[in-house]
Amino acid sequence: MPEVPYRFERTHEIASIRADHEGLEPGDESGVTVSVAGRVMLRRVQGKLAFAELHDSTGAIQLFCLAAVTADYEEFCRLSLGDWVGATGEVIRTRRGELSVKVTSWQLLAEARRGFGDKWHGISDVDTRYRQRYVDLWVNEGSRRTFQLRSRLISLTRRWLEDRGFTEVETPVFQLVAGGALARPFVTHHNALDLDLNLRIATELHLKRLVVGGFEKVFEIGRTFRNEGLSPRHNPEFTMLEAYQAYADYGDMMSLTETLVTHLATELCGTTRISYGGQALDLTPPWRRATLTELVEEHAGIHVDVDVPLEELRRVAKEHDVHLEDGWGPGKLVLEIYEKTTEARLWGPIFVCDYPQEVSPLARPHRSRPGLVERFEAIVAGRELANAFSELVDPDEQRIRFEEQAMAKAQGDEEAMAVDEDYLRALEYGLPPTGGLGVGIDRLVMLLADVHHIRDALLFPTLRPEA
Repeated sequence: MPEVPYRFERTHEIASIRADHEGLEPGDESGVTVSVAGRVMLRRVQGKLAFAELHDSTGAIQLFCLAAVTADYEEFCRLSLGDWVGATGEVIRTRRGELSVKVTSWQLLAEARRGFGDKWHGISDVDTRYRQRYVDLWVNEGSRRTFQLRSRLISLTRRWLEDRGFTEVETPVFQLVAGGALARPFVTHHNALDLDLNLRIATELHLKRLVVGGFEKVFEIGRTFRNEGLSPRHNPEFTMLEAYQAYADYGDMMSLTETLVTHLATELCGTTRISYGGQALDLTPPWRRATLTELVEEHAGIHVDVDVPLEELRRVAKEHDVHLEDGWGPGKLVLEIYEKTTEARLWGPIFVCDYPQEVSPLARPHRSRPGLVERFEAIVAGRELANAFSELVDPDEQRIRFEEQAMAKAQGDEEAMAVDEDYLRALEYGLPPTGGLGVGIDRLVMLLADVHHIRDALLFPTLRPEA
């Protein structure tokens, strides 16, 4: 490998050069000398004249090289697409109107030993794009835009919550008891303590412990891990925002959700009226609120509820090709029928409200509908974007719910919760009325970047090993 320097003194990013010299006329010289650095993504040689397109993280500019002016001209002409170079020269605009750096000296900063796509071809093979994101980011401008949007989205979310009095915290990734969601955890082993630990499936129970401890508004944006399959909406590790607010209920969480998403759409897309998959989507609040059972009747034409006899619900489920398992009660059947017949048809945005208690072990009983809880899911473009509750604050009721979950786990349900004795102890110290919210950051990125597979919203998605 050719000798390369340990560092390069860059004086300008490309975007700043373009901003400073946008008024330069064709054929003009600026008299300003700059040093730039980046990848060579396009190159052509015309005898004693060579051109290259140099890209850095802020943009692209032409390198204009003359055999009589540019040091090591012949070596420059042998550069490969993808090589990193640093170049010094005067900012000019060519007679054809292209803003350029007229190179006097240059250095090779890194050699691209593998073939590199250029801006005319890019990478169309999706497997290569996901496995070799380091290549995809250079040759597919759309990928760069998506992940720049993702970075801004997380930063804007954090600032928006902090401006409303929320405190950001960090909770354990390794947990003795994996709780806060219905999901199968990953298990690892700590050698020094000779102890099996779970990677967290949610941050919920630790965040609510902090509300008990006096943090009245608290949130975490962090990686979560669930040992589940891969799909356009699912990856085993993903990023969640969870936020909890004392003295609030699920109605307050609806307002928080729609206001946050509206803010992000306005900041990142310039409007609340966006397009997803070529179809118009208006995120302007207020979003529609409707109960889960109302929506099943509206979209599937069937009446289901937790007070409908079990055999009738099983008959309806079979008619709609819903997978059934022994031991499912009315609440589970109602949820499965909704997910099979209705959820994907909801373009939204809409808050689907009032879920069965059977499938919501951490949510507070509905104040007027026995058998239901105060829970909503925000559905946008047929996908769950957020899940929220009026949180269950009664330690005795929570113990009963945990024990029901533990019984289901003992009967083979690998996604059921275990009894978390420390969390129950925390509740015994008193959890005030609390609203809780979980938002899938990856799905929010998919929505606002208009991408349709979660792999396009994750820099390094989980993949099968290469053959």
